[in-house]
Amino acid sequence: MSGSRLLRSASLFSSLTFVSRVSGLVRDQVYAIVFGASPAMDAFIAAFRIPNFMRRLSAEGSFSMAFVPVLAEYKEKYGADAVRALVDRVTGALLAALLVLVAAVLLFAPWVGRLLVPGFVEEPETYALFVEMLRITFPYALFISLASLAGGILNTWQRFGVPALSPVLLNLALIAAAVVGGHWLGGSVKVLAWGVLVAGILQLAFHLPALAQLGLLPRPRLDLAHAGVRRVMTLMVPTLFGSSVVQFNLLINTQLASLLVGGSMTWLYYSDRLLEFPLGMFGVAIGTVILPHLSSRHASADPDGFSRGLDWGFRLCVLIGVPATLGLVLCARPLVATLFQYGEFGAEDARMSALSLVAQSLAVPAFLLVKVLAPAFYSRQDTRSPVRAAVFAVLVNVASTLLFFALLLYATDTGRRALAAAGGSAVAALGTVRGAHALLALAVAVAGWTNALQLAWMLRRAGVYRRQPGWGRLLLQVGAGALALAVVVLGLGWLWPDWSAWAWWERAWRLAVMVGAGAAAYGALLLALGLRPRELRG
Repeated sequence: MSGSRLLRSASLFSSLTFVSRVSGLVRDQVYAIVFGASPAMDAFIAAFRIPNFMRRLSAEGSFSMAFVPVLAEYKEKYGADAVRALVDRVTGALLAALLVLVAAVLLFAPWVGRLLVPGFVEEPETYALFVEMLRITFPYALFISLASLAGGILNTWQRFGVPALSPVLLNLALIAAAVVGGHWLGGSVKVLAWGVLVAGILQLAFHLPALAQLGLLPRPRLDLAHAGVRRVMTLMVPTLFGSSVVQFNLLINTQLASLLVGGSMTWLYYSDRLLEFPLGMFGVAIGTVILPHLSSRHASADPDGFSRGLDWGFRLCVLIGVPATLGLVLCARPLVATLFQYGEFGAEDARMSALSLVAQSLAVPAFLLVKVLAPAFYSRQDTRSPVRAAVFAVLVNVASTLLFFALLLYATDTGRRALAAAGGSAVAALGTVRGAHALLALAVAVAGWTNALQLAWMLRRAGVYRRQPGWGRLLLQVGAGALALAVVVLGLGWLWPDWSAWAWWERAWRLAVMVGAGAAAYGALLLALGLRPRELRG
């Protein structure tokens, strides 16, 4: 695929993903208005995060990284019959594994809860609600993982539309569930869990007609001896960890957030959702498009095309990541207030979510770069390097979290008072300090940069990437554009300091002006300094 086609494909995927993110934003607004930030909402977020973790592993991580390169090689080198045989047998193996996993989680849900959300155990009502909703939501992992397999097939054939639009069905189902739960079922958050399950069925069904058009509708066959299945399994075991370091870090943070002040998990959820805009629209789009391209270049023994594809991805990450970070950090409070501060979600909830948004946004460029760096290894079927980087990044996340918590408790007046009131118990003290959740987000940011820098160093050492001309000029252009963006946004922030006093429509137009003016200043400086859209075509 040429640079021009890569850009068109990424633009298409990004545009369709924007529709998904907008519907997801509406979904989260409905959550905030109907349910606010409460222990019950914390329980749902935890119960949904666990099967959603499986979605991110399969759709954006481990499974795609293992399956797509093998599928691309079969498509490039073997006939249609061999491709269909591979699809059928990979589907059979995945289905069998998922059925076992789902059955185990349903059976041992109380023990899974003790492991993943230990803080809920001290609150019997919250814990019982979590266990009940986990049993409802977890089968979503089966349906969405099969949908992700279908999406991987379609992406390999350059059919990006259906996989990009599929998440809209999840958002619509959850919006409907929230409205039903809020207005007809007495505000019960459990209705959201049923919405998750229905959404998984709809998302899988949505992919099937497109697969049938290609003649690749899977007919599951369990054949673990098949050469292609063995290769996918061999690649997937290490990539299960290596490609999804951010998700493992988020699971660790879910455990720790359950020990903090009630509402902490919900505050983190909303800040994470805002972070999903640049990561989902651009990072996942670039990663999804570039993986089949790199796999094809590797299978065709085209190292120059492989290197140029990487360079194209890196440039887009810099062009998007720098302004995205600045925008999220400088507009954190206006964003959260405008989008979520209504109904049951108050001003203090907005302030707490803004804190964690600022902290985690510092690593947006790193998260975007990983979406390009990881496929560079997996397309070459190198699973060891990303695993080493991921293991170290997870350790850094845990160590950073412990260090930040220790500094909070022992080096600040607020922490020392909380520690004294808790009789010296660090866990009990952390459960009383508002804002401690932001330190979890900051630790994720540190781990994200650790992961990206390690992967970049390993890639350079492997000698498969050669930097193309023009990087110095690009960095100068991006730096000047970022400075212009910061000046404009800070000026408007000084003019409009208090966002809580206005009605929703007043917040909305001010936020639109702030974001639009900042983006216009950034783009104008890039154009003035000579950057042209054609340069992004590779």
